[in-house]
Amino acid sequence: MNDDKLLVAQLKNKKTQEQAFRSLMSLYKERLYWHIRKIVYVHDDADDVLQNTFIKVFKNINNFKEDSKLYSWIYRIATNEAITFINKKAAKQHVDLSELQLNTVQNLNNDIDFTGDEIQLLLQKAIVSLPHKQQLVFNMKYFDEMKYADMSEILDTSVGALKASYFHAVKKIEAFLKTH
Repeated sequence: MNDDKLLVAQLKNKKTQEQAFRSLMSLYKERLYWHIRKIVYVHDDADDVLQNTFIKVFKNINNFKEDSKLYSWIYRIATNEAITFINKKAAKQHVDLSELQLNTVQNLNNDIDFTGDEIQLLLQKAIVSLPHKQQLVFNMKYFDEMKYADMSEILDTSVGALKASYFHAVKKIEAFLKTH
């Protein structure tokens, strides 16, 4: 039995569930946080989404069919939670998603949890100028160094479409950086 299968079995067993969930959190917490943070940008929002992600994982572990990797299943939940969160936040502020993201990135200089320099801030501005799907693909490939096969499971998109999205995203980012 591989590590994933063992962990899933422990998560589904009431006697071992609590300890297994602690292991799951320590295994994925940091990677998930940074994945979510690249979508929502704000530290406190990322913490909220991360907490919601783990609650959903805990509540739905018995529905996990094990036809994908545990990692992919959890990342899909985190991605969907983050997207739902920013869509609700945009609706609450009566702006569209791209405007919300642009405003958020513009305010990163004032965010005490943002430790980037001017070049990183410019890269973030370039990323938010992309269509949302390209943002996700670029972040997952460039920052998370995720394989296209894993991204395909998480985003439920073909590998070919993901490669094309990444290629177009890189070209748009390069063009943005040359003009700014």
